[in-house]
Amino acid sequence: MTDPIADFLTRIRNAAQAKHKQVDIPASNLKKSLTHILYEQGYLSGYTMLEEGPQGTIKIYLKYNVGVPAISGLERISTPGLRKYASADELPRTLNGLGITIVSTPRGLMSDAQARREHVGGELLCRIW
Repeated sequence: MTDPIADFLTRIRNAAQAKHKQVDIPASNLKKSLTHILYEQGYLSGYTMLEEGPQGTIKIYLKYNVGVPAISGLERISTPGLRKYASADELPRTLNGLGITIVSTPRGLMSDAQARREHVGGELLCRIW
């Protein structure tokens, strides 16, 4: 697999469109951090880490509001072929603050709002709204 983040986002997008209650994703430290941020921001109802096999699995429980998924859109920004970076002053706002942009900084993964507060920039991974 050349782009594990795109695979992560696609699995969540497909499960939300099919109205699944949960989705299983192969685990990695990056995916665990992404999942934790999505949970903190209120896009997921919960998640569990299963330590089975050599890699483990993340079981993500999707959140719905009266049958409508909490995640209405996911978009990959930086790809393996074209990396996108931004300083703390240049971090983009997703839907004028209604969504989040996840940024990979030297201090770890964080949302765009948190990166602005801590005044750090980094690689723009994805947008969620």
